[in-house]
Amino acid sequence: MAVDEDKLVLGQINGVFGVQGWVKIFSHTDPRKNILQYPNWLVKYKGLWQTIKVVEGKSQQGGKTVVAKLDGFDNREQAKELMGSDIAILKNNLPEATEGFYWVDLIGCQVINLAKESLGKVTALVETGAHDVLRVEGEEKSTLIPYVKDRFILAVDIEAKEIKVDWSAEDLD
Repeated sequence: MAVDEDKLVLGQINGVFGVQGWVKIFSHTDPRKNILQYPNWLVKYKGLWQTIKVVEGKSQQGGKTVVAKLDGFDNREQAKELMGSDIAILKNNLPEATEGFYWVDLIGCQVINLAKESLGKVTALVETGAHDVLRVEGEEKSTLIPYVKDRFILAVDIEAKEIKVDWSAEDLD
């Protein structure tokens, strides 16, 4: 989820772990422990984005849980203050995308079908068991389009902010 042009939310602090200031992290990265690759996080703490250094981090329970020790938070009570805080990084801290773009780059792209009709703009991506889905908001309608390359998704042009799809306007009903 993008928070603005330069920040990207990667997760949220959703609990405390132990008594020495460690926090539990709900990570949006895949795999979850990849959030620990960033040595400094932007944490929305007390309503303001603050840079906080990650002192140490690890995944537990077979990778299902991520915990981290953050600089300046040395006990359980201090760590509790962070609960519910979003974790972001600056987008320019992302490594180069291995497949051309990140999912967040699709947000705001115009979706055009084979008949050159605009179906709207991508507002979100939804994970499902089978495949990811684009949420497209048009002027009058909203729809979900499966992100299946060469079937529904024909071309993605990140620079032009355009996605070409095999999806008719009637499919929006």
